[in-house]
Parts: sequence; structure tokens; C-alpha cells
Amino acid sequence: MSSENEKVEMDQALDDLIQNAVGLIQYARELTEKRVNMVQLMTYYSLGKWIVEVQQEGKERARYGQKIIKTLSDSLTEKFGRGFSKANLEFFRRFYLNYKDRIAETVFRQFAIEKTETVFRQLEENPPFIVSWSHYLQLMRIENMEERSFYEIESAKSGWGIRALQRQYNSSLYERLALSRDKDAVMKLAAEGNVITKPRDIVKQPTVLEFLGLEEKAEYTESDLETALIDKLQKFLLELGKGYLFEARQKRFTFNEDNYYVDLVFYNRLLRCYVLIDLKVDKLTHQDIGQMQMYVNYYDRYEKLDEENPTIGILMCKEDNDALVEITLPKDANIYASQYKLYLPDKTLLQDKLKQWIAEEE
Repeated sequence: MSSENEKVEMDQALDDLIQNAVGLIQYARELTEKRVNMVQLMTYYSLGKWIVEVQQEGKERARYGQKIIKTLSDSLTEKFGRGFSKANLEFFRRFYLNYKDRIAETVFRQFAIEKTETVFRQLEENPPFIVSWSHYLQLMRIENMEERSFYEIESAKSGWGIRALQRQYNSSLYERLALSRDKDAVMKLAAEGNVITKPRDIVKQPTVLEFLGLEEKAEYTESDLETALIDKLQKFLLELGKGYLFEARQKRFTFNEDNYYVDLVFYNRLLRCYVLIDLKVDKLTHQDIGQMQMYVNYYDRYEKLDEENPTIGILMCKEDNDALVEITLPKDANIYASQYKLYLPDKTLLQDKLKQWIAEEE
């Protein structure tokens, strides 16, 4: 074998070694991170359970609730150092009370009392907790159980960090999605998160664009709005939701020798279709709706592939008009109006609106 061939084989062997080593280390780190996270959460859950059980063991003990926590905090801090303050033990207690139905008594005993290794196989096959402790500290601030479940599932499925979770909660994502769905779909939000199966699932009411930094009362054009969205494209994609791929701005197409321009063109890989967005800084008109219908028709006839689904059109406007859209378009039209806001909406108002809507549905 020539030295040249030996060198090629050695280079290939080194490449394989590096790839295998990187893959193994990444796998080991992910496995360790998952195991450490699960051990941490199970430990906090167990401590919270014991605190609650001791506090509730008879009426007399209940009077000493804070003393119980302080005494335990002092003992654990002396033994292990930081991490077991009174405030943290209160969080452990709340964690157990919020999620006490997640852990079967047998699993708890195997982990906290018997300390068996086999319990980890059960926990890994059917994890009771799916995000980090930092996420649960945020989630426990949410009183509504269905809303809390929604944000937990979405954090895990979408890979939200703490800041993304805080932003989505502050922007009232749950309420905005719920208000654009029927009653059965609202119930699914808490159980499954935001599952995208049909065009209506990608529409929010309203769409929140506070990250653009535009003043609500300032004068700005559609071009200004479009430029601001492109400059903050990553945050805009987060607001739009799952599955979006950006294709173009001011996408030109020519028909009968006339040029037309779509403000923003996206592709949604979950729905497997184009999503066209037109921006309107004024009140929505029937001319705007007719123009979007033409854009959608063009894409359906000349751009989309046979195996792809029909194009969706979204008119993102300062003042929407659902009644106008409904009377202008046929019932099966894939065109939706979504009002946008340049500030975070009033969460209380949206919650009240959602409660009123659910009551009317019932």
C-alpha cells in the first residue's frame, strides 16, 4: 500500500474518530443534563411533599407551618450550604401542591425512601416533568391550571428559554390563541399545546409586535412596518409561531404584464403551504381583501406544488374587520384578518374576554 493511500486512510480514520467522539460526548451531556434535571425536580417535589405532610399532620402542627420550614431550612443550609433558604423551601412546597398528581405514590417511595436505581427507568420512559426548575418557577406564578399546562407543554415542544416563556406569557399567547378557536380546540390547548393541523391554527388575535419599538400613536407607513419586521425577523418568527420559514419580502410576480408585490412570503412546513402576509396600517377595506384573494389564487395556481396544501393569506392590519372578511369571501377561503398591536395587550382584559366567550359557547 502506497504512503498516499495510507495517508488517506489515516485521515478518514481521524475524521471518523472525531465525529464519533463528538457524537458520544454530545449524547452523554444530553443524557446527563436530563438525568440531573429529573433528579433535581424529583428531590424538590419530595421535599415539598414531606413539608406539606408534616404541616398538615393535625391542627396543632398547622399553626407551626413557618417554624417547620425555618427549622428545616436551617438544618439543610448548615449541612449542604446554599440552595435551601426558606424562600426556596416555600417554592418546593408550592411545586408539590401544583403537581402532586404527577407522581404515583409507589414512584415517590422508590425515589425518596427506598432510593432504588430502577425508578429512573420509569421516570425516563414516562417523564412527569418536562422542563427545567427555572421554567417551573415561572409557571407556578400562573394561577389558571389549563393556562399553566399550555405554557409548560409549549416550553418543552418549542424549546423556549426563560425569556421566551416570559415574553409569550406577558403577550398573553394562551388567550390570543384561545380566542381564535372553538371551545373544543381551547380545551386541547391545555392538554396538547398549540398543535398546528389547519390554517386557522396559525392565526392569533391579536398579533403582538411590541418588540419592534414603534410608537402606537406615531405616523408610520406600511414600508416602515415591513422594514421593522425584517430587522427583527427572529422575534417576528417567534411571534408567528411554529413551522415558519421566511422566503421573501416584496415578492414580485407578473400577471398579464402587470407586476404585483406581496409584502411578506413565508412557508409553513407543518401545514406544508405558503403563507402570504400583507401589512395594512389603516382600516381594512374590501379592496385589501380582494387583492389578497388574487395573491392566494396566483400562488395556488402557479407556485404551489401538487402535493402541497392551499396557500394561506393573512391581512395584518391595525384595525381588523371580521364581518367584512366573512361577507366578501366564500366560506372556504383561506384568508384571515389579524389585528396587530405595538404594545403588550392587557392580560386581564383578554382573560375576561376569554371567560365571557367560553360562557357564551356553553
